[in-house]
Amino acid sequence: MIMRPGQRLLMPVNPAFLWMSLLFAFVANMLGNMLLWGRAAWAPDVLSIVLVFWTVHQTMRVGVAAAFVFGLMLDVYQGGVLGQHAMAYTVLSYVAIMVHRRLLWFSLPEQTLQVLPLFALVHMVELVLNAIIGGNFPGWWVLLAPVGEALLWPVISWMLLAPQRRAPDPDDNRPL
Repeated sequence: MIMRPGQRLLMPVNPAFLWMSLLFAFVANMLGNMLLWGRAAWAPDVLSIVLVFWTVHQTMRVGVAAAFVFGLMLDVYQGGVLGQHAMAYTVLSYVAIMVHRRLLWFSLPEQTLQVLPLFALVHMVELVLNAIIGGNFPGWWVLLAPVGEALLWPVISWMLLAPQRRAPDPDDNRPL
């Protein structure tokens, strides 16, 4: 892969770190729903941010199947319509796979603007599915959730790439 100027060569991701970060994001969503703000429409979905991040950076490991499974787990936890989050996360993962090569060419602030439509699409899918089943409209505060998720994108990206940025062990035979 041709790297853009100034981009650092990253070490391989540890698969245990990848899946633990997804589980941690799932638990963060659960705790946010239980303790902090309840099911507020404006609350950012941390699991969708981490899911998009790993779908973009590790397309062969995290994809549509993982998005579907985590969506089903979130549906079961929330006790709502089974498949609502699964469908939204599957669409999100599919679109993230479609744009992952283009997205990696942008810097982190530019990526924030590029992922905003992805997060807006997820909330739109959830709203449409909710309207189909006859649910209530959560209010216009739902428009703040994709913006909050896009603003969290650089922070979460920096945190999840930090273990890969560490310097490899120096060696006379390995200049990298």
